[in-house]
Amino acid sequence: MADPKGFMTTPREEYPRRPVEERVRDWNEVYVPGALLPIISRQADRCMDCGIPFCHDACPLGNLIPEWNDLVSREDWRAASDRLHATNNFPEFTGRLCPAPCEAGCVLAINQPAVTIKNVEVAIADRAWADGFTPPRPPDRLSGRTVAVIGSGPAGLAAAQQLTRAGHTVAVYERADRIGGLLRYGIPAFKMEKRHLDRRLEQMRAEGTKFRTSTAIGRDLGAAELRARYDAVVLAVGATAWRELDVPGRELAGIHQAMEYLPLADRVCEGDLEVSPLSAAGKHVVIVGGGDTGADCLGTAVREGAASVTQLDIYPQPEAERDEDVEPWPTYPKIYRLSAAHEEARDLETAPAADADARLFAASTLHLTGDADGHVRSLHLVEVDERRRPVPGSGRTLPADLVLLALGFSGPDRHDGLIDQLGLVLDARGTITRGADFATNVPKVYVAGDAARGQSLIVWAIAEGRAVAAAVDRALAGTSQLPAPIGPYDRPMTA
Repeated sequence: MADPKGFMTTPREEYPRRPVEERVRDWNEVYVPGALLPIISRQADRCMDCGIPFCHDACPLGNLIPEWNDLVSREDWRAASDRLHATNNFPEFTGRLCPAPCEAGCVLAINQPAVTIKNVEVAIADRAWADGFTPPRPPDRLSGRTVAVIGSGPAGLAAAQQLTRAGHTVAVYERADRIGGLLRYGIPAFKMEKRHLDRRLEQMRAEGTKFRTSTAIGRDLGAAELRARYDAVVLAVGATAWRELDVPGRELAGIHQAMEYLPLADRVCEGDLEVSPLSAAGKHVVIVGGGDTGADCLGTAVREGAASVTQLDIYPQPEAERDEDVEPWPTYPKIYRLSAAHEEARDLETAPAADADARLFAASTLHLTGDADGHVRSLHLVEVDERRRPVPGSGRTLPADLVLLALGFSGPDRHDGLIDQLGLVLDARGTITRGADFATNVPKVYVAGDAARGQSLIVWAIAEGRAVAAAVDRALAGTSQLPAPIGPYDRPMTA
């Protein structure tokens, strides 16, 4: 604890964002370059070095937050990087993309603004890369065992890196043409520039991990054949089976799933396309779904030059502060948060009819109508009460040339045939079942991440990848020194 009074004398100061008018004209990250380092040591001083640091429990990775806060406050960046990477393979990802349940669990947050844990994390990660503290760590010797990892999102990459470093020969199979899963084709570049992903992948290649792109297991390569080739198989295919909107008019042209829309914008940034075929330019856009994926669609549509963008959230507008009776500290509360995309929509007034920023809360879609050519032109909605019952007389109509569905995901996609070919058992939610050791009902086959847990956060995906790697290493070698931060049945803290 470098400054025993830091939490009393220093106010919370967050990573400043670039002006809205500037950042919506490009796809670069929204933050002011270089503006974090001058403030971060003072912010780390606010950490109280608690006797029982609940930030540990709030983060499934078990990040050693008070330790690296203290090291940052003393500007010992190498040691801070070592402590951060001891529990997290990819802090440059989580520091940009995680909603920071650790900050909700910060003891200081009981009655003050929490320590800026997420900002400290990304500052350490970026400084580590800049100063060369993250060299490849190839194993001293190979085990002679082989592992296939199917899926290259955060769970698959974490499992692959851990198993490679343990000495196993690992190949990662990805059905897309580039590695990264939703980190590559799903997360907009303004939230995380892909150079951070590419840099980490180069480290993994140097360590010995092999990557096989454009290979859908079950379609391009039989699942049974793959299983026969390897000593173990880790399924980290995510939960990509999107939920549908079952209302009249869904069949109209111009209505698309968020994960049909967002990857095309990423491909424009990658240089594959000059313009997205689903571009929002000049269109009235309505996003159905109030979560992070909907916010990603919002920021993307604003950058593409939409005529208007409105986001519908079926839940009522949250309060600014947590309700201690319903969501007491240290649980992660549902409160009103203003993401970068919502700030942009608010300042640019993209949705004049919205309740706040671009969002209409407690809004449910009734039906969609189109023109003579069968293209959507209007979305008809109604306000709902806390039990989602329509409020009489609250109906309204929004112009809609492009409707994006961001309603979440129910489980892994079955179209490639992987699940059926292996004979995997699914639970009632549509996710893959597993035992206490992350093993499925099929010998040698393990599952990690959203494919088994269901739609979750990036920190849980990385924690799952690290934990399944320990289970596989133990099965192959008889014992394992790899950390297992969570078990397959662990869940976030709730009241």
